[in-house]
Amino acid sequence: MVTKIAALGRARVAVTVAFAAHGLLAAAWVVRIPQIKEHLGLSEGSMGVALLGAPIGVVAAVRFAGRIVARWGSRATTIAAGIAGAVSLIPLGLAWNLGALILALLLLGGSLGLMDVAMNAQGVAVERGYGRPLMSGLHGSYSIGALLAALVGSGAAYAGVPVPLHLAAAAVVLTALLAIGCRDLLDRSADALPDLPEEAEPGGRAPAAPSAGSSSRWLLVMLGVIGLCSFVGEGAMADWSAIHLREDLGTGPGFAGLGYAGCAVAMTVGRLAGDRVVARFGPVPVLRAGSLLAAVGLGFGLAAGHPVAAVLGFTLFGLGVAVVAPVTFSAAGNIPGVPAAAGISRVTGVGYLGLLGGPPVIGFAAQGVGLAWALAVPVALVGLIVLLAPATSTAAVPAEHRGAGC
Repeated sequence: MVTKIAALGRARVAVTVAFAAHGLLAAAWVVRIPQIKEHLGLSEGSMGVALLGAPIGVVAAVRFAGRIVARWGSRATTIAAGIAGAVSLIPLGLAWNLGALILALLLLGGSLGLMDVAMNAQGVAVERGYGRPLMSGLHGSYSIGALLAALVGSGAAYAGVPVPLHLAAAAVVLTALLAIGCRDLLDRSADALPDLPEEAEPGGRAPAAPSAGSSSRWLLVMLGVIGLCSFVGEGAMADWSAIHLREDLGTGPGFAGLGYAGCAVAMTVGRLAGDRVVARFGPVPVLRAGSLLAAVGLGFGLAAGHPVAAVLGFTLFGLGVAVVAPVTFSAAGNIPGVPAAAGISRVTGVGYLGLLGGPPVIGFAAQGVGLAWALAVPVALVGLIVLLAPATSTAAVPAEHRGAGC
């Protein structure tokens, strides 16, 4: 028993490293986009086409992630996909034309998508072992990793470090971090928890998962819609908040960046504190309260038509939706009769459609009604989460797993 508790503690550290590495990997190259665009001589339109590579790779990968994890296990998949993503940074920095850039981004996106599903399945397993919510904190470590990568990348760009050298160094560091920091992830052996979703008997194959009934399928659909509603807003904050502040409200370029900065910082803080809140009040009430906060905050910020109110609205939106993804993924990984990776991959696939398609839809809507009104779309969608929140009730850790950890 003591050995298993110790293994569970090491696994918690390892999966935290995996989430942080995922954030580092996702953001390592983003701040170098202007230099990549300039080096290749791409137009805005061509660069826009190239940038579709990563999200398309993510969406394609998550469709098969459940099967891959069922075959190889979430530990091996997390490490292998992470290292593949790290290695893909090298050709990304060396891309010599538009086609090479798109291929590198497809590989990066596919690796990120596969790793996303596998590490969330690990997170669900560790959460079960501890018998209390942990997913929000894990997603918080992702946010910290992304912020750190953005800061390092900005520093490299300011110092004039060549893009290929920067991304190659990032690839080496991330490969070492994943290989060393994630080696204690839970595996299929008898020394791991014997009731993990993808567990196999020693020396044997993973057992066949029970097929999901119609109720489970509908639950997965509702969880996917919840993820989509949240991700549309997250994508809109990243792509449109600065433009709204700059062009609609007439702020300077420095102030315009505060909208997304406020959203990102509030989301990180909310995720780091989210586990305690979910453990205290339960996933459904927390999701409802957070979604109401996000809808009211963003709605007020848009309606006020003042830069300070808008930044406050974006910040409250980030705080309100902070725990939506962690709670939703935890719920998908705890549906009876559905293997964790399979449930998470289905929900992630639907959710990422919102991240991919949401910002362009808002752009098209803005052409007809203006950006301020188009940004009301995320307000309506997070309001819908209030109605769908009961679908996340499975995020509560099953009673039979309580007390297995610290």
